[in-house]
Amino acid sequence: MPGRPSLAGRSLLPVLRPTSGMGGGGSALKVCADHRGGINWLSLSPDGQRLLTGSEDGTARLWSTADGQCCALLQGHESYVTFCQLEDEAAFTCSADCTIRKWDVLTGQCLQVFRGHTSIVNRILVANNQLFSSSYDRTARAWNVDKGQVSWEFRGHRNCVLTLAYLASWDLPGAPCMEEAMAGGLLVTGSTDGTAKVWQVASGCCHQTLRGHTGAVLCLVLDTPSHTAFTGSTDATIRAWDILSGEQLRVFREHQGSVICLELVNRHVYSGSADRTVKCWLADTGERVRTFAAHGHSVSALKYHAGTLFTGSGDARARAFDAQSGALRRVFRGHAFIINCIQVGAPALSRAPCLFTGARASPVASASEGKWEVRSRAYPGAENPLAETSPSVGLGNRSSRRCSGRRRPEAERGPCWGGGTAGRALQRPPHAPRPQVHGQVLYTASHDGTLRLWGVRGLPRSPPPRPGTPKRSLSRLFNNKVGCAAAAPLQPT
Repeated sequence: MPGRPSLAGRSLLPVLRPTSGMGGGGSALKVCADHRGGINWLSLSPDGQRLLTGSEDGTARLWSTADGQCCALLQGHESYVTFCQLEDEAAFTCSADCTIRKWDVLTGQCLQVFRGHTSIVNRILVANNQLFSSSYDRTARAWNVDKGQVSWEFRGHRNCVLTLAYLASWDLPGAPCMEEAMAGGLLVTGSTDGTAKVWQVASGCCHQTLRGHTGAVLCLVLDTPSHTAFTGSTDATIRAWDILSGEQLRVFREHQGSVICLELVNRHVYSGSADRTVKCWLADTGERVRTFAAHGHSVSALKYHAGTLFTGSGDARARAFDAQSGALRRVFRGHAFIINCIQVGAPALSRAPCLFTGARASPVASASEGKWEVRSRAYPGAENPLAETSPSVGLGNRSSRRCSGRRRPEAERGPCWGGGTAGRALQRPPHAPRPQVHGQVLYTASHDGTLRLWGVRGLPRSPPPRPGTPKRSLSRLFNNKVGCAAAAPLQPT
């Protein structure tokens, strides 16, 4: 039965205790901690009016970016929410209960339950009026969004399917011999079996299997114009593939740990790794041109925006780097645990450039105690244009405890991404969030259970594009659309 909505009009209460940071701009403007478990993903609607968070507590919440209030509590899942995607008229969530749910964003009512997977659903992607999903059951599936029925089941991987990317038919070559096979576009999946596969959506057939990695494929990004896929793996490499022919084009080697997240911007590939660094590579040659090394733990999230590279890390901090020089510009402190996802956007409540962050329940104050702090602070803004960016894809984080406080069995826990503070390792399983861009605010979501908004005023603007520089790909992955919504002035609290 679809879950009944529970409206919660709790606003973000102001408590003026800003967090210190570099450059005078590392203060959290707002901290929302209504979830009673870690936030596994956050998603901003294409129009910028709503924000959706999915949590370890088994719920998702819709927030208004105009006033910071919780518009709806989406209840119905029987286990933790692994991922969510927010569109203008509908919200989609997937869960460890093996189901996917579609929700009305105005009423919070569950409109459809998609059943069929037999294990944890890791990722979902809504594109071209279709819903795609990946699961621990070793399959990916295509669903009819309106009817909730499975259109195709993609079988062939020998282990968990982690990542998804979609290439629409109009972005593919129009050779007569390929038109019918490519009519529905191509779905690309990455798996812990060490392979990525390219599927013909119209027929459900496997078009190519991309073999070469010697470890799990954790993250994936597509370059539409060149029909190239970039995959990152636990074997510490990034590989570029021609998804039409299946040919391996090049291998990027230099990381000393698993490649957790990828970002493709202006013919540059940015990679975040368990070796505590981000590296910048030339997409066309594989040459490393820059290393960003200031993190105290694995780099778990990446997002490029207007000449600035934002990162989230297992050391519970977000950072802003000058993408051109590699200089560290700002550190955003305040989270208590690993940052799962970051987004840059311009919410309706402010024209100020800000950063939103989110985390799981703090190890100091248990999520089950329901003790949360909420901060708010007015912050003047700057007019920064939204840079075109490529969505990132990668493994997400799973908390070590469920919302009930009961420890998960060992079989459910993800791979270890290196030693944490005081030698404690952090878990990073395949359903946690990745970063997304939407305007001029930085959002972060973390295992400490909080969603945070940060001011990013004063960060450098992007340099003017060079003549003849090709525009980066806007290929649809499982992220939201990129856009900049009109914003109303922020009223001082």
